[in-house]
Amino acid sequence: MAKLKHLIIALILIMFILFITSSLTSIYHGYSRLIIEQSLEQNRVYAEKLAYMVNLYLEESLQTLEYSAQNVAEHMDDQEVLTREVNQLYNIGKRFNSVIIANNDGLILAGAPEEFGLQGQKIASKQGLELLENKKPDISDPYMAATGKRLITISQPIFSKDGKYQGLINGTIYVNEHNYFHSLIDQHFYQDGSYVYVVDSTGKIIFHRDENRINENVSENEVVQHLLKGESGAKCVTNSLGMEMIAGYKTVDIAGWGIVAQTPKEMALKSVDEQVMNIFLLQLPLLILSVIISIFSAGKIAQPLQSMAEISEDSIKESELGKLKNLKVWYYEAFQLKNALVQSFSFLHSQLNFFMDKSTIDPLTGLTNRRTMDEILQRTIANKEPISIIMLDIDFFKKVNDTFGHAVGDEVLKFFANEMKNVTTRGICCRYGGEEFIILLPKLTALDAYNIAERLRKIMEKKISPCGHPVTFSAGVASYPNHATTVEDLIKQADKALYVAKQTGRNKVVIAHFWDEDTVQ
Repeated sequence: MAKLKHLIIALILIMFILFITSSLTSIYHGYSRLIIEQSLEQNRVYAEKLAYMVNLYLEESLQTLEYSAQNVAEHMDDQEVLTREVNQLYNIGKRFNSVIIANNDGLILAGAPEEFGLQGQKIASKQGLELLENKKPDISDPYMAATGKRLITISQPIFSKDGKYQGLINGTIYVNEHNYFHSLIDQHFYQDGSYVYVVDSTGKIIFHRDENRINENVSENEVVQHLLKGESGAKCVTNSLGMEMIAGYKTVDIAGWGIVAQTPKEMALKSVDEQVMNIFLLQLPLLILSVIISIFSAGKIAQPLQSMAEISEDSIKESELGKLKNLKVWYYEAFQLKNALVQSFSFLHSQLNFFMDKSTIDPLTGLTNRRTMDEILQRTIANKEPISIIMLDIDFFKKVNDTFGHAVGDEVLKFFANEMKNVTTRGICCRYGGEEFIILLPKLTALDAYNIAERLRKIMEKKISPCGHPVTFSAGVASYPNHATTVEDLIKQADKALYVAKQTGRNKVVIAHFWDEDTVQ
């Protein structure tokens, strides 16, 4: 009898250890995959956002210089006009660290700031002479100027009305110093070890939080190699210093640069340990209680063992858990005990499945699901970041289902979701429920959102859907903080605008409180 009791106790302890080990291991790996996937997507989206902002900044700089070039084209011999123009370019917006206007021989006719003493000098750098020779708009890779400063030059040629080349107007950005470009890149959140760096078209670092790494050639880095090929995306890599990183990357098309937003894998997975421990502590009392009861019951097995086996047979259901089913037993009572442990083990593993099965994607349309959408909105508004949303509802969708059946209706939903993704390159498309969808547009105004919705509406009203004819939609637009201060209010305002769109004829887009839009913009 004592040997049988010890066997049962040993079996209980072994199963307990196996369960704890396998469960925590499975949970850890599941959470790790989830965290890595989320970090990859977050860094990819962040790199895309920064690339867009830098691209926009450089385009605006070129446009500003182009306008100035037109202003001075017929006044190259008027020192007062030239001086006024370079001072305006230097002072307005602090876009450039210095500005010059030079004639076609490279003689600098005017320069700002005045204390640099640029006027009267000649362009001598290789890059400057190339810009002078090219006679076209250009953005240089970073280079070391004669002043000892590492800089980027943005250049516009100056042509007279009759097409004669007069010279050029240059604006410079100092890479190693704080300026508008530096602040644009250096707004990344560094608390979790994440950081951003920028490389030029040859793979040299032109921006990094560690200034000692600026000008370092990292072209052998796997992510940088993708950027040099003009590719964008996200992946786990080992960086130039041998650290495992979760990186998102995007090219800046106008300049041929690349932006990398990355997080140390070790830091990203730090929260997984806490999550696993919380799950373990949550289940521990029940597990301990189960072990205590089982050990206590082992002392009663022999009095009488047959009675306990019969009770077990009546009260415990058969489990499908293969691991314990394959366990070989040689007597009836052990068989029943095995079944009890199978059921307990299966129940506890169902808790693991709950955490493993969490998903961020709507299975039908492939769009972000509502739960994830709510999390993004909550996080964005908690951080007081501006965001606009478009709430869309397919017109007369019930008629599609009633006429063509739900299978065709599902194809229409997938068709609509695909068109949304094609049109929305700067936002996140979500399925809100049924035939309702929401597009999240961080950093964009309500008017920007309206234009995107209108572009999609015009496409949908002309394009043949899976039901054989175009389907239209109505949409409502609202933005934070202009129209609402909470997630609930923001969705409510968009829903009200959607209601107005439906009530006034459908197949239209309405902005919430449109009469206030002039003051909002």
